Amino acid sequence: MPRLPRPPLRRAARSRTGAVPAAEPDTPNVEVIEFEGLRWINIERPRAIDRAWLEEHYDFHPLDYEDVFSRNQRPKVDEYDGYLFVVLHFPVFDKRVNRLNAAEVDIFVGPDFLITLPNEPLQPLEYLYERCRTNEDTREDLFSKGAGYLLYKVVDACVDASFPMLRKMGLKLERLEESIFDEEANREIVRDLSNAKQEIINFRKIVRPQRTALKDLERTKRYVTGGMHIYFDDINDASERVWDMLENFKEVIEGLEATNESVLSHNLNDILRVLTAFSVIMLPLTLIASVWGMNVHVPGEGTVHAFWAILGLMVVVLIGMVTWFRRRGWL
Repeated sequence: MPRLPRPPLRRAARSRTGAVPAAEPDTPNVEVIEFEGLRWINIERPRAIDRAWLEEHYDFHPLDYEDVFSRNQRPKVDEYDGYLFVVLHFPVFDKRVNRLNAAEVDIFVGPDFLITLPNEPLQPLEYLYERCRTNEDTREDLFSKGAGYLLYKVVDACVDASFPMLRKMGLKLERLEESIFDEEANREIVRDLSNAKQEIINFRKIVRPQRTALKDLERTKRYVTGGMHIYFDDINDASERVWDMLENFKEVIEGLEATNESVLSHNLNDILRVLTAFSVIMLPLTLIASVWGMNVHVPGEGTVHAFWAILGLMVVVLIGMVTWFRRRGWL
């Protein structure tokens, strides 16, 4: 395999908002760190010119390049003669649309290189890369143990980044549980439950196929040999913990939805019970008024005493009906 030339270390300048300005259209967006014969090459949001740069310096399979530029690639581990090609997905919260999306990271691993190609900015990956670039001790610690160990640190950092997101989900579910019995928040709780459920579903869609890929990565015999199996087994354990938490969240959100439906049904039943009770109470009063309001001769017609007698009868009936309903617990 052709050897990679040694370009100078560089890091794209960041603005005050933390965004990386786009590279020039005719300039490959290639960032390189080299230490003790091992190179870490990071290409964020690879473009056609970046692919041309890779094809010029590395003899990767054409199907791998297609996978890098494909947006519908599933997590996987492909083993070739001389390198590994790994595709992984990690959850990223997009604040612009307030939803959880999957960020894909394509990784080439060889005996003396590690190439990461994230299609979206990944904070743990950027943080680890920046530490290696600026801190010599960190660079020595990660690079001196080979490409397999560096791959482990990259994947481990991205997997561990899921736990703060899961903790936020857990706190959100706790707040929703408290809000279910708050009458003032009942109008918003249904939408909040729907949003939380959608986040959990999206998270599960990202993590489920990833579990198989991480297990395949642990079983590979190239660059993951000897004591490295223990490290990648630790990643699998972390991935399983993520999945277990998502399973628990799924059960919790389903339970909260059922509880919220029960609360809404109970409130509706209370309203209907009260309305029905008042309708029944008013029924005899309406009957009395209708009988004495008929266009026929009735006892006491045209007298003031009859009016007050009928009105008193209606008040007595009303008080009696309300007292009876309250004793029965219907009001």
